[in-house]
Amino acid sequence: MEEAVFMSYKDGYYKFLFDGGEEMVFEEVHPRALKQFDLKNDKSLIGKSFRVSFVEIIEDSDDDFVIYRIESLKPL
Repeated sequence: MEEAVFMSYKDGYYKFLFDGGEEMVFEEVHPRALKQFDLKNDKSLIGKSFRVSFVEIIEDSDDDFVIYRIESLKPL
């Protein structure tokens, strides 16, 4: 798990800023995590810090398309 700040949700993408200064955009969030934290609609979560657990999914295609999915969120 890594620490990150939730920055925004826009057009189906969740953006987080990690401690090292790296921004990551996630296309998917596990339904269990979304049930805990309504990242799509709850504007009060913007700027909040979380411990984020995520996986990298490589699609089996010619261009090796990568999707990042959040598995769990824990508030700090």
